[in-house]
Amino acid sequence: PFRTLRMASRGMKFRYIAVEGVIGVGKTTLVDALASRLDATQVLEEWEDNPFLKPFYDGKAHAAFQTELFFLLSRYRQQRELVQRKLFADTLVADYVFEKSRLFAYLNLDDTDLLIFDKLFAALAEGLPKPDVVIYLQAPTDVLMKRIHGRGRPEERSIARDYIAELGQAYNHYYFHYDATPLLVVNTEAVDFSRRPEDVDDLLKQLRSLSGGTQHYTPRPR
Repeated sequence: PFRTLRMASRGMKFRYIAVEGVIGVGKTTLVDALASRLDATQVLEEWEDNPFLKPFYDGKAHAAFQTELFFLLSRYRQQRELVQRKLFADTLVADYVFEKSRLFAYLNLDDTDLLIFDKLFAALAEGLPKPDVVIYLQAPTDVLMKRIHGRGRPEERSIARDYIAELGQAYNHYYFHYDATPLLVVNTEAVDFSRRPEDVDDLLKQLRSLSGGTQHYTPRPR
């Protein structure tokens, strides 16, 4: 889950950068690009190791709680390992924030499971380090569905459009009220971080100029 490069910040004032957004918005692609330019360590979510993810998307009973519990414990283990290895002395770029677990739980779990999940989340979250800045990537639901289908992950074939739309609303609500760190909100509808290096360069300029609060960035179509 940790891919380490040369550990030079290249003038970046933020040491721990987290990239967030709805499924399919391009989080990991941007993390790859930022880590390459900043010579940073990547912290990548272990979604491919979750055996409950496909049953959840297929609507299997009880799969939601199993899926969210697996992700919660996986994210917690990663964050604790970072601390124990003292990697926070280096530049890090992650494709999630730990609070993501609670956001998905409130969307996917019933009240009984949520009560248990919430107590466990509160116990695990205490003392974990926070990112220095969050980049929140946005895109319309139709764009997200096109990207999800385009990458062709088998476990995502049955994801419903309504679920992605509801998830987008939950993310927008969360980050509308977010004030824990500086926040860069990026409209990704017209960008391609995997094929256009200039899009990554433009985003880095915005990130370097961010001093606090929330800043919105809508790149011009190319």
